[in-house]
Order: sequence, then C-alpha cells, then structure tokens
Amino acid sequence: MASNPLIDSFRVKELRERLLFTALMLIIFRLGAVLPIPGINVRELNTYFLSQQNSGNAIVDYLDFFAGGAFSNFSVFMLGIMPYISMSIIMQLLLIVFPSLKKISEEEGGKKKIQRYQRIGTVAVCLIQSFAVTQYAQSISRSVENLLSMGIVPFTLIAMLTVTTGTMFLMWMGEQITRRGIGNGISLLIFAGIVARLPQALWELVGRVRAGQLNPVFVIVVFIMFVAVVALVVFEQQGQRKIPVHYAKRVVGRKMYSGANTYIPFKINPSGVIPVIFASSILTFPLQIASTVGGNVSWLMAVSRALNPQGLLYTSLYVLLIIFFAYFYTQVSLNPIEIAKNIRENGGSIPGIRTERIEEYLTRILNRIVLPGSLYLAMIAVLPTIIQRLFDFPSSISYLMGGTSLLILVGVDLDTMSQVEALLKMHYHEGLTKRGRLRSRNL
Repeated sequence: MASNPLIDSFRVKELRERLLFTALMLIIFRLGAVLPIPGINVRELNTYFLSQQNSGNAIVDYLDFFAGGAFSNFSVFMLGIMPYISMSIIMQLLLIVFPSLKKISEEEGGKKKIQRYQRIGTVAVCLIQSFAVTQYAQSISRSVENLLSMGIVPFTLIAMLTVTTGTMFLMWMGEQITRRGIGNGISLLIFAGIVARLPQALWELVGRVRAGQLNPVFVIVVFIMFVAVVALVVFEQQGQRKIPVHYAKRVVGRKMYSGANTYIPFKINPSGVIPVIFASSILTFPLQIASTVGGNVSWLMAVSRALNPQGLLYTSLYVLLIIFFAYFYTQVSLNPIEIAKNIRENGGSIPGIRTERIEEYLTRILNRIVLPGSLYLAMIAVLPTIIQRLFDFPSSISYLMGGTSLLILVGVDLDTMSQVEALLKMHYHEGLTKRGRLRSRNL
C-alpha cells in the first residue's frame, strides 16, 4: 500500500517537531499582527479605516498588504519584516562599495560581525519608520477624537519602542524558523502575512459581485488568468539550464579519484523571488515615510502622490529595480569567477570550452538567462495594476492575483516543499511528489 507523504511528514519525529515549531511561530506572528500598540483606541481606529475603504487610499492599502494587515491594526508588528530586508539590501551594497568591509566578511568570524552590523542598522531603520508611523497616527487623531489615549510625547516614545521591538522580534522568529523549523524563516513570515489576507479579500470580492459592482464574467476571466499565471510561475521557477562539467581522473594523496560527468544547474531565475522582495522593500521605505509624514510637509506630499503604487512612476521604478536586483543578486550568489575557479581547482572542464575562457562562457550564459527571467518577474509584478485598471478590482484582490504576492506564494511554497522533501528522503520516505522529487524543466 502506497504511503501518504503528508502522513509520513508527521511520522518522522524530527520533521514533525520542525513542522509544529514552524506552525507555533506563525501563530504567534498572526497574534502579534492584531495586538495594538499602547495608546491606540482600537474601536476609533477601526471606524476610521472602515470610513476610508471607499476612498481608495492605494498607499495605505499597499503598506497594509505587505504588513499582513498589521499596518491598519497599528499592531506591534505593523512594520513587518521589511526594515530587516531593507537593511540587508543596504549591507549587500556596502560590501561591494567598500572593499574593507568585504575583507572583514571574509575573515574568520566575519559573517557574525556583518550580521551584528546589519541588526544595528535594522534598529536604526525601524526607529525612522516607527517615528513616521507616530506622525501618521497624530495626523489621524486630528480628524478622529479619542484616537490616542495618552499625550503625544509619551505615545511617540512608547510606540517607537514597541514597533521597533516588534520588528526585531520578528527577525528573531525568522532566524528560529530557519534554524529549528523547516527553513526560509523570513520568507515564510511574509508568506503567512499574504495568506492571512485571502479570506478577507475573497469575502470582499463576493460582496462586490452581490452588490453588482463587479461583473461575474470579469471575475471568471481574472480567475482563469490567475490559474494561468500560477502555472507559468511554477514553469519558470522550475526551469533550468544544465552546464555539463567533466572531471578527469586525479590523485589526491594516496587516493585515486575516478573521472565523472556532472552538470551545473543554472535556473532561469537564479535569484527566485528575492528581486521582487528587494524592489518592494526599497520602494516601501520612502513611500511609508512620505505618506505618513507628508501631511505636514508639502514636498513629501508630492513624493507620496508621485509614488502612488498604481502610478506610472512607481511601476517604472518597480520594473527597473526588479531587473537590477535580479542581476545584482545573481552575481552575488552565482559568481562566474568563483565557479570557474572551483572547476579548475578540481580538475574539471566544460566540453568545447577552453579552460581560460570558462568565466566568459558562464557569464554569457547567466546574462542570457537572467534578462528574460527578470523581465518575466517584472511582467508578473505589474499584474495587480493592470487588473485594477482593466477590471476595477479592489486592491486586496488585485494584489493577491499577481505581482509580488503571487511570486512569493509560489516561490516560498516550492522552496518549502523542497525542504520537507529533503528531510523525508533522509528518513527513507518518498518525497511530496509521485517520483519523490520536485521535477525541474531542462532547457
């Protein structure tokens, strides 16, 4: 009788403990997303945001979406994990710009030092964004009586401390899920925030169809588009180019190693959903500052209007940043010089390519792969804007139908399945697919 891989996942003690630990962390994350910061009158806050639903505040909807609904709740996790991601991008860029910092990272214990610098930088980013949040709360309090239950100064200090602590706690949770759970801790937290929005978004869609605000035919067309896009995303995520490598016989000490034929798998999109997350994080930071503080500063109001998530400027910057980070992250994670060096040091060669030209060949292959892959990511990322403009869909639905959310959902799901599958194979069980492996398309 064939075994069920889902049941096998809970039969293996190590995997069962990892799954339960991950589930516990995600439950805590969702509880924190509805726990308001001190000094906020939750009833008045909910009344305010309900009155704003029909106004189509795209900026607030966008920030709330990436916080998993925590932004509109003014919860302790309202900044989400984005400050940490923003600081990660900044640190990666600093490693390239400053050779001395790069040298520190390559020393013994250097990675821990870089991680410590990154955590300190995350605190600084959180303090800036949390201050902007307090200014936003004060702007709301001018039109909503009794929103704040304490003075402005104590509220500002307590809110900044609470929200910063919440983000640092999320960062710790992500590290724990990676270490003691099923991996991909930070990505899983973002994944959980997006999935948590599904029931509310679907209920809003049903309500609009019943009220006659949306044509049911348009809904069916968009749903078919959604299924097709999911299939294309999976197709693209699993596609790869295999570079054949031949290793000759060699003697190391007293041991003789026989020759072998293997390959280097280059995915169409080597960086996965990282470029989309990075691009969103980079744009979210100034967007949040401008939209929350802009009520008192004229030029920030102009920036906030210009960076409207449904506007042309935002969309153009989003596409350019996705392409940039696709190339940037690929060069960091798949350095052709280091790959070629490892091939030569182990006595390997690529058939038909001279040894001294391996770097050039690998670079050319990566450039050919990354460009269409990044353009594909950018096309998926702008789908929410297209859906909203063509079909007049609510933002909660359009964000889930495509763009960053869809790429994260599919990418994280595939990575998590691979992690679980690897743990199952360690205990002589079949994987999550019939053949015991996640199939990849060979190009």
